[in-house]
Amino acid sequence: MFVTLEDETGNMNVIVWPSLLEKQRKEALGASLLAVYGTWQCQGEVRHRVAQRVIDMSHLLGGLTTASRNFC
Repeated sequence: MFVTLEDETGNMNVIVWPSLLEKQRKEALGASLLAVYGTWQCQGEVRHRVAQRVIDMSHLLGGLTTASRNFC
């Protein structure tokens, strides 16, 4: 499975192999905020994170603060 994670700094492609997806399906498919541990895979300009473990961090979303960004 391929996952694209995005934040205010950009996005990152993550490869989740079927064996990990089988073990951590709930976390990989159900999280609103996902932590990914793994290694980088680089081929030329293409870079991916190959997941070795994923963690559902959704419980932290309620405690995050966002600063006001007034663009005027």
